[in-house]
Amino acid sequence: MSVFVRAASPARSKWMLGRIPVGLVMGLFALYFLIPVWWLIVAATKDTGSLYSSFSLWFAGPDRILANLRLTFAYEHGIYLHWLLNSIGYAVIGGVVATLLAAAAGYAFDKFQFPGRSFLFTLVLGGVLVPQAALVLPLFLMMSQVHLTDTYWSVLLPSIVDPFGVYLARIYVQSMVPDDLLNAARIDGASEFRIFRSMVLPTLTPGLVTIFFFQVVAIWNNFFLALVMLKNSSLYPVTLGLDMLNGQTRTVGASPDLISIVMMGSLVSILPLAASFFALQKYWRPTFVGSGFTG
Repeated sequence: MSVFVRAASPARSKWMLGRIPVGLVMGLFALYFLIPVWWLIVAATKDTGSLYSSFSLWFAGPDRILANLRLTFAYEHGIYLHWLLNSIGYAVIGGVVATLLAAAAGYAFDKFQFPGRSFLFTLVLGGVLVPQAALVLPLFLMMSQVHLTDTYWSVLLPSIVDPFGVYLARIYVQSMVPDDLLNAARIDGASEFRIFRSMVLPTLTPGLVTIFFFQVVAIWNNFFLALVMLKNSSLYPVTLGLDMLNGQTRTVGASPDLISIVMMGSLVSILPLAASFFALQKYWRPTFVGSGFTG
């Protein structure tokens, strides 16, 4: 027994030493992502004077937090709250529809045989590689033809199609929905729609939650689409609205409170995404990561 312990100890020590560089690299990556968030939290609690005169990574005083919140939500008769609700509406509605369409498409691609299936799925994979910014101008021209620019639809309609979601959905269907289960349901007389609604969707819940969250984040951060499509400020998502306010801070005669509003508004704008991440993570499963996939 003692011989085994002595033999195992050097191996364990070598394994622990090998983990130190990995831990250091991961720590540096964590700092890289967390320091800007920490700076935003600190900046949101300062007024314009202390933002430039005090230490950038520490609070100047807690008394400005409520004052900055009041300034942010009272600006222009509550336009910031309107922008925030717009972003939530775009993200939630677009995310739900995109997730359902991705689930239906992934299910069809994996479980049904039809002409051109492989070619169509290759086109879907090609769509994953196309930068979204490259599609904004063609989408704007299409929306102009049907008079939908500067409307809610001009942001919602492009957001409900997600090639990467279709790809993830097919992987999940392939790994979690057995053919025997579907065949048994068909023998019992269940329709294809009932099978999809009552059996496939509940089985795919972890994957659908993942697809939904990815789509919500993509819509929330899709600044360029809203910039091109929208002119009416009442339709702006919060990202575009904050960018407009940030531009106004550089104009002559701008209110010094605008910088505090932009800082606090930026901090508040990330809270819905953070809350949805913690609320949805209990549904996630790592099964699709290790699942196989065959075209």
